[in-house]
Amino acid sequence: MRTRPGKAGLYDPRFEHDNCGIGFVTHIRGKKSHEIIKMGLEVLENMSHRGAEGADSKTGDGAGIMIQVPRDFYLIQGYSVPPEGQFGTGILFLPREKKEEEACLSIFERITAEEGITIIDYREVPRDNSDIGELARNAEPEMKQVLLEADMDQLDLERRLYVVRKRIENAIRNSDLSLKDQFYIPSLSTRVLIYKGMLTSEQLGNYYLDLKDKRLTSAIALVHSRFSTNTFPSWDLAQPFRLLAHNGEINTIRGNRSWMKARESVLQSHYLDEDMTKIFPVVEPEKSDSATLDNVLEFMYLTGKSLPHAVSILVPESWNTKNPISEDLRSFYEYHSTFLEPWDGPASLIFSDGRYIGGTLDRNGLRPSRYVITDTDIVVMGSEVGVKYFPPQEIVEKGRLKPGKMLLIDTKEGKIHYDPELKQELATHNPYREWLQQNRVNLTDIETGRKVSPDMGEDYKCYLRAFGYSKEDIEFIIAGMAEKGQEPVGSMGNDTPIAVLSDKPQRLFNYFRQLFAQVTNPAIDPIREEMVMSLTGYIGSLQDN
Repeated sequence: MRTRPGKAGLYDPRFEHDNCGIGFVTHIRGKKSHEIIKMGLEVLENMSHRGAEGADSKTGDGAGIMIQVPRDFYLIQGYSVPPEGQFGTGILFLPREKKEEEACLSIFERITAEEGITIIDYREVPRDNSDIGELARNAEPEMKQVLLEADMDQLDLERRLYVVRKRIENAIRNSDLSLKDQFYIPSLSTRVLIYKGMLTSEQLGNYYLDLKDKRLTSAIALVHSRFSTNTFPSWDLAQPFRLLAHNGEINTIRGNRSWMKARESVLQSHYLDEDMTKIFPVVEPEKSDSATLDNVLEFMYLTGKSLPHAVSILVPESWNTKNPISEDLRSFYEYHSTFLEPWDGPASLIFSDGRYIGGTLDRNGLRPSRYVITDTDIVVMGSEVGVKYFPPQEIVEKGRLKPGKMLLIDTKEGKIHYDPELKQELATHNPYREWLQQNRVNLTDIETGRKVSPDMGEDYKCYLRAFGYSKEDIEFIIAGMAEKGQEPVGSMGNDTPIAVLSDKPQRLFNYFRQLFAQVTNPAIDPIREEMVMSLTGYIGSLQDN
């Protein structure tokens, strides 16, 4: 049994998109408490209208929460765990058929041992599925929580767990197990733990009984309520993912995925070194656009980029000359655009690695993100106003993220980093402007010494026929543009039959159609939207450095 349908008929998983509710609660100074988790669940419940449900009103598209790894919670229960940072944990989604579950655990244990990680113990995940929908219950996986340790620094262990998880995913995906689609690892980390599933916003806190236990504490609670359009819900596609929760969609996802696959042959990192090939493919197949973005963010983060650096590269703000940003920041964006394409689409992102937590908007600002800061050092951000109520006298600041801007909280230093400070640090970290000046060549600066006349002479009519331009094209479209600079105006939409089915000669361009967003506006016009769009392209090879 598959967790969700594969490609069949007119349905193709490549077209899956999301439009969801996101939010987080955090204590600025990193003070852990069960109250933070409780507030996070309240934020989630207040966004129930942003999560989709089945016809039975009990099967949810997905809901989840990310918290810090609660070491004390396991000590209280009698588990012998090393000091914080020297052990990791995660919940495993497993097939419900016993032999298949044991086979998955066998692969997990073998690869874990090969990578020098010791399994401390397994823990049963307390659950109550009495109130979830029938569809969710039918697809519900078996679950176990694993506790792991290794004698290495925390970041080294975090990277080792990343390699372990990727190897296990690849091994099970390439196995002959009939229920391998039911295997999934929501998180395997020294820093964060994720509870999620095919649940509604109200069900999450009742399904996972740990979330009711007052001994469970965290200084962060990052939540997500899933409303997926043109897609099927499943336990693995619920959010948050390993680093982020995403409200929106990625309209360039096919190109983004293809480029990531294509550049795997030149990817290098001294942090992973010979382990690099173990983690390929970077992008997990058959996942949503949000999951794909998380895959790449996780890869960039664990190969040396800071969270704000990686997010700024993947979802950059507009850097054309009409956007009033510094030249250093403009150079930062332009430099990175030469080797990593933007992941474009209306999006609001929140992200955390257990220490830092923050949010950002796409450069169009087509998804809202509001935040409040209280006099008790609590920060709440959500998809809308009112996800968590505070008396007015307790609120010291409230605001919203603007297009392309970012907010970040460091729970270790107890500090809020606003966008100007973050971007200034990124822009001046390396001499990006100097690198561009030394290495970039603009085509307009190249002199050929040759001039070509636009006059086609006697070949004019021949070219018209060759390229398929009709009398209507000339009179109603081209003539006005050429003579008066007027833009042709027509009704939105195009009911012309697709070129491949026509028995008439067609221009090459007619065989290509632009992909439109699933739930937002028609394709953006690069002329009217030049503030946030660029038609600039790059020619040249990717360098190994």
